[in-house]
Amino acid sequence: MARIGIIGSAGRMGAALTAAIAAAGEERAGGIDKDGDLAALAAASDVLVDFSAPAALEGNLDAAMAARVPIVVGTTGLEERHHWLCDAAAESIPVLQTGNTSLGVTLLAHLVREAASKLGEDWDIEISETHHRMKVDAPSGTALLLGEAAAKGRGIDLAGHSARGRDGITGARISGDIGFASLRGGSVAGDHSVLFLGDSERLSLSHLAEDRSIFARGAVRAAQWLIGKGLGRYTMPEVLGL
Repeated sequence: MARIGIIGSAGRMGAALTAAIAAAGEERAGGIDKDGDLAALAAASDVLVDFSAPAALEGNLDAAMAARVPIVVGTTGLEERHHWLCDAAAESIPVLQTGNTSLGVTLLAHLVREAASKLGEDWDIEISETHHRMKVDAPSGTALLLGEAAAKGRGIDLAGHSARGRDGITGARISGDIGFASLRGGSVAGDHSVLFLGDSERLSLSHLAEDRSIFARGAVRAAQWLIGKGLGRYTMPEVLGL
């Protein structure tokens, strides 16, 4: 039985993770928030799952490294600096960082990459995402994950081929750009669609999240998989063997 520690346990994802850990037959080693004893939680855990906040990531990685336990990072809104921190931590412990722990989204990203690699630049790529009114970051981590998948399929850098806002007289669409649109409202757990728009035809690949439990189940699956792995940085596709 794996002992799984939760960082960011007081929120809705924390509750979903607690239920998912029990359903998987594993043990909840404990849970903390910003004022908790992180070192004690890390020492009591076989693996940590982090759904806290970007500002807390450095401390969370430090605690995982000090206890030499693997960590699954599902926190969204990360910047380039945070990815450097994950890379550095992965030199000491197993680190799996992802913008979305859903197994369905993981497969969707794989399909997006495949589609982007097969369709030429005459097919425009647009990514739309809808989330609840309380979400603070945009585009969502999942939308960016899907954008990265499309960019890899095309063999381009997403940062240099990304259109994230259109307002006013913007001119014609730039060929090769990957567009993003973010919608907010209600209690939507997360809807994502990737559109490939060609002349006279369109291809749509979508994932609709009906409940946060899907992210919790995927995170527990990733945590189980990560235990016993060698040091390094891992991804959700590896969990599914993609």
